[in-house]
Amino acid sequence: MNLREHTRKYCDKDNRLASLSFFGTFVVYFTSLWLAISQSGHWYVLIPAVVVHAFSAVRLYVLQHDTGHHSLFATRELNELAGHALSPFTFAPFEVMKQNHNLHHAGVGNLDHRETGEINTMTLREWNNAGFWSRLQYRLYRNPFILVPAGALFTYFIRYRWPKNTMRFGWKGVVLHNVAVLAWVGLIYVLSGWHGLGIYFAASMVGGMLGVFLVYLQHNFEDTYWDRRPDLDPQIAAIQGSSCLDFGAWFDHAVACITLHDIHHLNSRIPSYRLRACHYSLPEEFAPRRIKFLEAVAALNLKLWDEEQGRLVRFPRAEDRVRSTADSIVG
Repeated sequence: MNLREHTRKYCDKDNRLASLSFFGTFVVYFTSLWLAISQSGHWYVLIPAVVVHAFSAVRLYVLQHDTGHHSLFATRELNELAGHALSPFTFAPFEVMKQNHNLHHAGVGNLDHRETGEINTMTLREWNNAGFWSRLQYRLYRNPFILVPAGALFTYFIRYRWPKNTMRFGWKGVVLHNVAVLAWVGLIYVLSGWHGLGIYFAASMVGGMLGVFLVYLQHNFEDTYWDRRPDLDPQIAAIQGSSCLDFGAWFDHAVACITLHDIHHLNSRIPSYRLRACHYSLPEEFAPRRIKFLEAVAALNLKLWDEEQGRLVRFPRAEDRVRSTADSIVG
């Protein structure tokens, strides 16, 4: 069975479904934000509204990601227009982020091009050869209690104001994007003051942390795939090197199926509203292992790529290093 050929059956775009996904998500996004601000004195309304808003924000981000692949609407023009329209609400400048993400697809699973990924991964050999300060920095960076909140704060509110490769892919678009973000934030302030702005940023942080958690899991799990050319196999990198998260159908729909990252990396032209159908149509022998929620949380403990074992591993324990040194001396 040719997997790529199989996935092409699910690449048809439907502007009606795309519009429902696009405008429907905006309705949820604005309604939940209004509820959170207007009913902030009632925690039983505020907390659910913030959570719903966070999920809708992640969904908008995923839809913008789809427009970058021209896989949401039927035409290039509609995708480009939608991508720019989403930009102020995702905090991500469309053109530069689109190009950066294309570089990520080109470098997925390639140990020699880890700079194209969102989360930096060090190999076990590099860790063993690293000095104290490099190890400390990496330990702090990969600590989930730092990576998730600090990563969300830095990435969405600071780094995206001037993303990597901005000068290469278009600084004018980034400047205009930042003006649009400022106008959107200013509108919230005019309508609801500092109180509303605080709730908006709090909800955005929750959405950002959810986004970082999902981004981490896309390529950081025990049985993921990394290799170097010429041995690198793009199809294995796409299917095995990208996760399939099984948190339930409701979760898939809430985040526009970015959980099915394996199929997306194999064929990025599949619209998000067809990813589930494509993934669950795969014969059992080709269906990738699906990662449940508890296993996904446990994957946050995996930090280093072991090239010899071909899997992601934890930081070495002190006794492991002593034993390894003793074995090398004896050998």
